[in-house]
Amino acid sequence: MDVLRTPDERFAGLPGFPYAPRYVDDLDGFAGLRIHYVDEGAGDRVFLCLHGQPSWSYLYRRMIPPFVASGARVVAPDLPGFGRSDKPADEGFYTFSRHRDVLLAFVRRLDLARITLVVQDWGGVLGLTLPLAIADRIERLLVMNTMFGTGETPLPPGFVAWRDWANRNPDMDPGRLIRRGCPHLTEAEAAAYSAPFPDARYKAGVRRFPNLVPDGPDADGAALSRAAREWWRHEWRGPTFMAVGMQDPVLGPAVMAALRADIRGCPPPLAIADGGHFVQEWGETIADAALAAWS
Repeated sequence: MDVLRTPDERFAGLPGFPYAPRYVDDLDGFAGLRIHYVDEGAGDRVFLCLHGQPSWSYLYRRMIPPFVASGARVVAPDLPGFGRSDKPADEGFYTFSRHRDVLLAFVRRLDLARITLVVQDWGGVLGLTLPLAIADRIERLLVMNTMFGTGETPLPPGFVAWRDWANRNPDMDPGRLIRRGCPHLTEAEAAAYSAPFPDARYKAGVRRFPNLVPDGPDADGAALSRAAREWWRHEWRGPTFMAVGMQDPVLGPAVMAALRADIRGCPPPLAIADGGHFVQEWGETIADAALAAWS
């Protein structure tokens, strides 16, 4: 398998992201594939922060400090194909099931427990299915702008429009894209989102992911997502905090209202009025509110 690894110098001096890189390359079933993660703080509780597409763990830089200050440990991995993790060049590598298996192997490899699951975008599409295999490890949920990929109903129009745009722009610039919905970003912060991708060869995952969201009942991940939805509806007993970027044209308020109805005991969300899809860019406000709700 042809695997690309972004040169380290691409990640020098990232604004607001002083965290030492950590790696594992011995995940069960994925030996040799190097996965990067942030691991900060200490304590019994673990905030497991899962990113989506085309972002990486840099997206959580505004949430890591308040989580660590609360006395917890924060772990934020980069999915294969993103961030500082290895990037298989073959688009066929990227599947719903394979990336879910990577996350499960990662949690087990680090033996993470008492997890607060922090998810958005693909971090939720994948992450919300994890309790089917590791329910005993998950204690709380912080959920932002995401959905279940059940394949039962038409995908949200905003997502279909995004998928079509992504397919027309296979060499998209992630930093430029994210800055469109987060105008407060500096040029250096936008460049940090593009740092993992020196050229189009490194963007196989970026290109593939929009087409992996299950769009039919037999699509990869759809049955898992339906089972996960039933679990969150009926089995979930932990506390939940939901935040919604209200300006998200892809997975915005209507999608999140439907998701809220599928999560047992989910309280009314924190509405981030000017927040877009990448709502972690308003993350300090969200993290502080979640911690206060759980105190």
